[in-house]
Amino acid sequence: MLTLSLARVRTVHERFDRTYQPDVFVEDRETFTVTDPVRLGFDLSKDDERFHLVGQVQTAVELSCSRCLEPFRMPLDVPFDLRYQPRRAAADAVEREVQEDDFSAAFYDDEAIDLGQLMRERLYLAVPMKPLCTDACRGLCPQCGTNWNKGSCGCAQDWEDPRFATLRTLRDSERNDH
Repeated sequence: MLTLSLARVRTVHERFDRTYQPDVFVEDRETFTVTDPVRLGFDLSKDDERFHLVGQVQTAVELSCSRCLEPFRMPLDVPFDLRYQPRRAAADAVEREVQEDDFSAAFYDDEAIDLGQLMRERLYLAVPMKPLCTDACRGLCPQCGTNWNKGSCGCAQDWEDPRFATLRTLRDSERNDH
């Protein structure tokens, strides 16, 4: 587990820079594969038990294109601005209206911030819902599966929905009657 021990934070402001190897993120391979070392850098500000982290996560991931299913590499440079407070502070909080700062709030336990979770969350949020190898990706032929980026196929491109076959027959018979 990649953690930042808060007991080691001695000053009000500190800088944190680390690089982690891609194999640290093996459990995320169902969604994406981290291909490059992950650089995590942030400025840390301490206010009693609250910590403010402003920085970025940089790496590259391999994704599958949602149109052609080919793997492609996508560089990521993901900024973040998070405020950490002890989890017990959230449990002690009274009911109140949600404030803008609450959306960047995170919690820590046992005097440590889970940096692995921080990096994973940032990467998941940065990966597009429908990743495309290029904006001009032509996708696959729905009939034979040919990747149209690599060539064309002989399939008819005018697809007709078989559910409307009866209606087409009625329409065509009316045209022939007139």
